[in-house]
Amino acid sequence: MVKGFSREDLFTVVHEQFLTDTCDYADIVLPATTQLEHHDVHTAYGHLYVVANSPAIAPLGESLPNSEAFRRLAARMGFAEECFSDSDEDICRQALESSDPRMRGIDWDSLKEKGWQRLNVPGRFAPFAQGNFGTPSGKCEFYSETAKGMGMDPLPTYIPPRESVQSNPELAKKYPLAIISPPNRHFLNSSFANMPFAIAEAGEPSLEIHPGDAAARGIANGEVVRVFNDRGSLTARARVSDKAREGVVVALSVWWRKLTADRRNANDLTSQALTDIGRGATFYDCLVDVARIR
Repeated sequence: MVKGFSREDLFTVVHEQFLTDTCDYADIVLPATTQLEHHDVHTAYGHLYVVANSPAIAPLGESLPNSEAFRRLAARMGFAEECFSDSDEDICRQALESSDPRMRGIDWDSLKEKGWQRLNVPGRFAPFAQGNFGTPSGKCEFYSETAKGMGMDPLPTYIPPRESVQSNPELAKKYPLAIISPPNRHFLNSSFANMPFAIAEAGEPSLEIHPGDAAARGIANGEVVRVFNDRGSLTARARVSDKAREGVVVALSVWWRKLTADRRNANDLTSQALTDIGRGATFYDCLVDVARIR
């Protein structure tokens, strides 16, 4: 990724609220508004309410919402389609247009006036009590014809990681430790990882390592260590405890590269391989070793 962004023939424009690691590789950085400065709609996520986001302040400096940036680009590039003249409130209004009965009585004008509205669902709402799953049968399928059609086991089964002591013993001879990198609780993935209050709480990149694994490598609690494999490395402060299972190390993430001592993070270690069904990142399928920095 870094090599790609570093190409001389790549012209990169980033529209951002903060000077992220990606901004370091941009030719132009344009300031973006936050949700405090523009209209938007927040759909239900883990709850049953739709929320109107109304600006509390005017956009700061020259910052613009994504929509206005697109409108201005479209005008300069000669696109005359009607959609490019839609205001932010027009877009919100269109986003709420739905024939779904759960959206009955909810439109932009009423939502903006009230601030939030509950979806039109029963007080006791159990959407899958009678099935209605998004599967061909409408049921929770323990035997999946869809999975079978994809060449996979139609029944729930254990599929070992690509990188583990059991599945890849040759690689494990070189890199015997599995690493997991769950989000640091003081960040929200990589969000807030640049904020002084969050960094002050998080302290510095650390690595939880079991006493047995630490002793085998001559690592004492509090020492700076190097975590590495064939893909890359990072440095972190060792936290020796039984919080980590033997054979597993834990590097809380996601630290911005530019804000670490060695300008590296857990992404330097993880593979670009994808998961079999969801085609997601294989963050927790990674072997490494750890060495004390002398």
